[in-house]
Amino acid sequence: MTAHSDAPTARRSKSGASSSGDGEGKVSGLKKVVAASMVGTVVEWYEFFLYATAASLVFGTVFFPNAGTQLDGIIAAFLTYAVGFIARPLGGIVFGQIGDKLGRKHTLQVTIVLVGVATFLMGCLPGFNTIGYWAPALLVALRFIQGFAVGGEWGGAVLLVAEHSPNKSRAFWSSWPQAAVPVGNLLATAVLLLMSTILTNEQFLSWGWRVAFWLSAVIVLIGYYIRTHVSEAPIFLEARERVERTKEASYGVREVIKRYPKGILQAMGLRFAENILYYTIVSFSIVYLVTVHQYNTAQLLLALLIAHVVHFLVIPQVGRLADRIGRKPVYFTGAVLGATWAFFAFPLFDTLNPAIIVLAIAIGLVFHALMYAGQPAIMSEMFPTRMRYSGVSLGYQVTSIIAGSLAPIIATGLLQAYGSWVPVAIYLVVACAITAITVVTLRETKGASLREIDAEDAERFDLAPLPTK
Repeated sequence: MTAHSDAPTARRSKSGASSSGDGEGKVSGLKKVVAASMVGTVVEWYEFFLYATAASLVFGTVFFPNAGTQLDGIIAAFLTYAVGFIARPLGGIVFGQIGDKLGRKHTLQVTIVLVGVATFLMGCLPGFNTIGYWAPALLVALRFIQGFAVGGEWGGAVLLVAEHSPNKSRAFWSSWPQAAVPVGNLLATAVLLLMSTILTNEQFLSWGWRVAFWLSAVIVLIGYYIRTHVSEAPIFLEARERVERTKEASYGVREVIKRYPKGILQAMGLRFAENILYYTIVSFSIVYLVTVHQYNTAQLLLALLIAHVVHFLVIPQVGRLADRIGRKPVYFTGAVLGATWAFFAFPLFDTLNPAIIVLAIAIGLVFHALMYAGQPAIMSEMFPTRMRYSGVSLGYQVTSIIAGSLAPIIATGLLQAYGSWVPVAIYLVVACAITAITVVTLRETKGASLREIDAEDAERFDLAPLPTK
């Protein structure tokens, strides 16, 4: 038995037609929307994850040279990394409000410029030895701007696709912006790998890492251009018209907290283990192998590169599976398997065999994909259109403060305190248990009609219904 949700009942559409009014015959237009969402997401997550990798490899030395031990410097770098996560909910709130009022497209154009400028300037920052404490202070300020922009990015990108998608294949299509995340990470890793391979360690720490940050300017221009050539989903335009003409209908953060608090909490629970698992795999694994085993940086980056390719390939297929057998069984399986990952991954890391290390990281990202791929569809189906951007952004971004931002810090602290990976494994088990319980409380929304969800929202709160198409 599933628990009651305060979200509208997600009824399946008999026709399987798009809830935005677009049928299966408009797949070519949908592909254009997917491409626009993906390219911007690639750009923004290239830059966001570039910081994560640089925090593990470079920033502890360049910006925190007087922190004490190597792990102390890394922890200090991860604390500045966490600032981006703290800024993300604020960005989600601000851009969620704007996105629910003005549209998804406009917010995506602003966010991509903001994160691009912040990342380029990071590459220009002098180190601690040049300007002292101004260096980490400016790094924190730019990191905040970067996180603020990324906080508004995710909701807009996935909703632009989800609201254009057919009901029966929403999880597949909306998983593609999720697949853009490992592509961005892959590009960041590839650039850093190239720099660390062709340069000496001294050159890499001095200026090589900066090149990866400067390259963001090129891909930001490409992403911005592509995003100017997409249109809003019809269902959003109709919902905006209703809000404008009806006093009873409202939108934004305050409204979604008032009307759908349980939906927000459920979205946070879904996000919890997924976010912690991911950053344990892609950030803390680097810390463990470099500090415990002095593993070669270039080989480690190559391992991550291969694993990101696997992640990219798996995510859309998991989305397709969620459309076929349902959101809940796929997500629940990911939470259960995620709880097992550390118990075999760290012993595999200890072998120092490059192929086995790649395998351990890739398996972890496959487990992660079982949760990550279906998130846009599940969260989109939790909220009506008039407040969907705010709802998904709150659930997704607020969780990042207590999950992803703290995961590498907590894991590194546990390693430092106990000298063992076992406490980290227990930490993951607890996180996955919370997410698994959350999945049990959800309704199954496979094939749900966003238009019917809006109609039920209107009926529940006595609003003027959207026109039926």
